[in-house]
Amino acid sequence: MKQDISFDQVEGVSVAVIPDDQALTPEGRTIWQVYLLNHNTFPLSNVIVNAYGYGLQEDGEKVRTSTLRYLFEEVPPRTAVPVEPIDSALFYLSNQYWVSYYRGAQIFDKKYIFVPDSIVPDNFTHIGLLDRVGVLHS
Repeated sequence: MKQDISFDQVEGVSVAVIPDDQALTPEGRTIWQVYLLNHNTFPLSNVIVNAYGYGLQEDGEKVRTSTLRYLFEEVPPRTAVPVEPIDSALFYLSNQYWVSYYRGAQIFDKKYIFVPDSIVPDNFTHIGLLDRVGVLHS
């Protein structure tokens, strides 16, 4: 059972959303890329990223995007792997990335939630593993 599994605190793993200035939607909006970053000196094994958005539309109606799941057999140390592109039209939603992985026999689990309207240039920071700017959630 889940209550029998020890979940240690996640350290050295983060999620970043980076603008891709080379890619545009048909409407002319910048497409952004979501990355999983492993800042650790060890690899992450059997990584699952569960991604979806949820929130309210302008008329107050609840909305939830499709749930997408991504599997990475291994994320090497000190690397960033692309997870998914994301359209800026979804930034009014909470965008959640639930990351689970193994280090040896120990499982780790953490939710990274970008709250509505948090993916904006005012929140940009330099992301060393990518040598680019974007919004980092750690």
